[in-house]
Amino acid sequence: MITGERMGAVDENAAALGVPRKQLMESSGNAVARAVREVADPGSSVAIVAGRGNNGGDAFVAARFLDEYDVTTLLLGRAETIGTDIARENWEALQRADYDTREVTDSSRFDLPDCDVVVDAMLGTGISGDLREPAATAAAAINDADATVVAVDVPSGFDADAGEHADNGVEADRVVTFHDAKPGLEALEAPVEVADIGIPAAAERFVGPGDVRLARPSTRDGRPYIIGGGPYTGAPALAAQATLRAGAELSFVAAPEAVAGEIQGYAEDLIVQPYEGEHLDPETTEELLETATRYDNVVVLGPGLGTEDETLEAVREFLESFHGTVVVDADALRVVPDVETEATLVCTPNRGELARMGGPDTDDLAAVADEIEAFAADLGHVVLAKGASDVITDGERTRISRSGTPGMKVGGTGDTLAGIVAALLEHAEPLGAAAAGAHVNGLAGERLAERQAFGFLASDMLAEIPAALWGDSDA
Repeated sequence: MITGERMGAVDENAAALGVPRKQLMESSGNAVARAVREVADPGSSVAIVAGRGNNGGDAFVAARFLDEYDVTTLLLGRAETIGTDIARENWEALQRADYDTREVTDSSRFDLPDCDVVVDAMLGTGISGDLREPAATAAAAINDADATVVAVDVPSGFDADAGEHADNGVEADRVVTFHDAKPGLEALEAPVEVADIGIPAAAERFVGPGDVRLARPSTRDGRPYIIGGGPYTGAPALAAQATLRAGAELSFVAAPEAVAGEIQGYAEDLIVQPYEGEHLDPETTEELLETATRYDNVVVLGPGLGTEDETLEAVREFLESFHGTVVVDADALRVVPDVETEATLVCTPNRGELARMGGPDTDDLAAVADEIEAFAADLGHVVLAKGASDVITDGERTRISRSGTPGMKVGGTGDTLAGIVAALLEHAEPLGAAAAGAHVNGLAGERLAERQAFGFLASDMLAEIPAALWGDSDA
C-alpha cells in the first residue's frame, strides 16, 4: 500500500531512473481503457470527465485506446490551463486526431451526455476535503447518472493520504489504481484493480529526487541542538554547520567549557553553550534535558563526545529521560542497544559501529539490507547504516542511497550527515528524513568530486549542501 504523497515521490524517482512520467501515463491510460472494455461492449457510449492534471492526462490517453466506443471527453476548465506538459500534449493529440473533445468553462453549463460508462478523471491523489466547483457539479451529475462509473487512480474527492472520502465525492462502481493500492480504497464498496504501469521496484527501494523533495524544508525553521565535543571539537562544529546549510534557523552546540571556545572558533554562525568540565558527565544531563525539552529541539547526540565511562552514562541518562527526537551518532551509539527510551531515535552507525551495536558485520551493507532491517526491528529505532551504499530502515521499510563517492571516506562526512538529518527531521518523518539526508550528503560529495575526485574535506561539503538539497537554481 502506498500513499498519494509517496506515490508522487516514486513517480519522480522512476523518471530519474529513466522511466519518464509520459511513459507511465501511456501505461495508465491503457489500463483505464482495459477497465472500460471489461464493463461495456464495443459500441457503447463513454463520457470521460477530466481535470487539468495528470489524472486527466491518463484519461486522455485512455480515449485513444477506445476507438471501438463512442467516446466524448469533457475537460473541466480551459485547455490553456492544463497543469502539466504531458497532460496538455495528450489533450492536443485528441484534438489533432479529431476526437470529440469539449471544454467546460462554466460549471452551470456542465452537461453530462447520456452514456453507458463514465470515466471519472477529475481529481487524483493529493486532493483532500469537499469538492469545489466545477468538480462538485460534475460529481453530482456523475452520481445521478444511470451509468457505470470507472474512477482513475482514486474516485474524485478521495484523499489518498488519509483514506477519507469527501461527502460530495464521486461514487465509483470500479476503481483502477496504479502501481499499488492507496490507503482506504479497500473500504469502498467498488472493486479496486491495481494496475502495473511499469514503475521499477528500484523507484521505491533506492532513494531519489522524489524522496528529497518530500523531506526538504519549504521555509527556514528549526533549532537543532548538538550535544558533542570533549576529546574532539571538529565533529560537533561540522554537524551544527550542516544543520544550518540544510535549512535550520539556528544551531546550538552544548559542549564542555574546556573546548567551547575552540568549537565557536570554527564558525561565528554557531551558538555554543558551554558547561563545566572537560567532557560530558551525568551532572550535566539534567541541564541539557531541560534545554532540549523547553525548546522542543531535535537533538544530535554523539559527535566528538568520546568514550569516557561518565560520558556514556550521561548519554544513557539523557536517552532514558528525553521524549523528543534524537539523531544518535558516533560514540553515543554504544549505549543504544541497552537503553529503554521513549524518544524517537535515528541511529547513524558506520559499518564498524553497526557491528558493535549487534548488527551485521560486513563491508557491503546493501547486500545485507534485509539483515539490517531485521536488526532495526529488534532495536526499535530507525537505522541509517553508512557505507559505500547507505541502508536506511525503520524495521519495516527499507531504502538504499547510492549517492556518494570514495572521496567521502575522509573524516567528518558522517558528522555532516547527522546535521543534515537533524535539520530535515523538523519537516519530515524519521525514515524519510534519514533517507533524504543520506542522499543529499552523498550528492554534496559528488558535486565536489566533479572538480576533484580526492582531496576535498568534509568542511568543503558544507557549501554544497544547499544545491544538493534544493537544486542549483534554488540554492
